[in-house]
Amino acid sequence: MKTRIAELRKEKKISQEELALAVGVTRQTITSIEVEKYVASLPLAYKIAHYFNKSIEEVFDFSQLNE
Repeated sequence: MKTRIAELRKEKKISQEELALAVGVTRQTITSIEVEKYVASLPLAYKIAHYFNKSIEEVFDFSQLNE
């Protein structure tokens, strides 16, 4: 699933490690989400979106998901 996490991190000038600590996961989890190897759970997606003061839909692109 495509995300805007890397873009939002750059805007906020924070590292993957800083974001990971803020939302309670490892840096590797953030990396995996950014390179589309892992899909964040709903609670994690909420935490990430909330951290950036965005809606989940503003951070995660759901257009590629099959119904």
